[in-house]
Amino acid sequence: MAEVFDEGPGEDPRYLLFPDGPLHAHASPREVRLAEATCTEGCCGALYVTIRRDDEQVVWGAWRNPDEDEIDLPEFRFDAQQYQAEVERATLDRSWEWPARAVARLLEEELRRTAWLERWGCELGSVSAWLWEPDQINLFLFHPGRAAIKDGRPWLQFRMTLDISSEDPADQADRLVEELTAFDPRMAADVCGGSPEFARQLGYPWPQRHRT
Repeated sequence: MAEVFDEGPGEDPRYLLFPDGPLHAHASPREVRLAEATCTEGCCGALYVTIRRDDEQVVWGAWRNPDEDEIDLPEFRFDAQQYQAEVERATLDRSWEWPARAVARLLEEELRRTAWLERWGCELGSVSAWLWEPDQINLFLFHPGRAAIKDGRPWLQFRMTLDISSEDPADQADRLVEELTAFDPRMAADVCGGSPEFARQLGYPWPQRHRT
């Protein structure tokens, strides 16, 4: 699938692998996002697939990228029992999770329990950890929020990079929650999505690396 979408990483496994999560197949088709552009779907697209149960098979098809007219991928079919067993196995398996990934998961869970971003007119996007950056995590937030993208209003995405050590992931997440909720996160983050015009309207400089 990388040959048809290379604008960003695959969706975080914890958003796909949980009891009765989006990868579980039902008779009623379910569209699932498998990958999103690093900047944001509204900026550079995403990769979607529709998953459905067809008698004794599970079908992956109707591939879609909102940023492209057509996706050149065929329909894939799997034995339904084998597919279900593999999804259930993967849901219970966290052996893939490295320390930074564990910190990112715990940090996002804690931050979503608080209203820390509301005072700054922001919305939490995600907390990500990528294999090619094993010693850091990336916190993404939107200003004023994702709704502005759908409404056609000015919006910006910010990215904050946080270093991670070999310390216990839970201890690191607790410390980061305390640090992050003490100040306006935009002051320590970089603009990574939106547009120069949106940045001007919202009062932020557009990054030099994005200028042409």
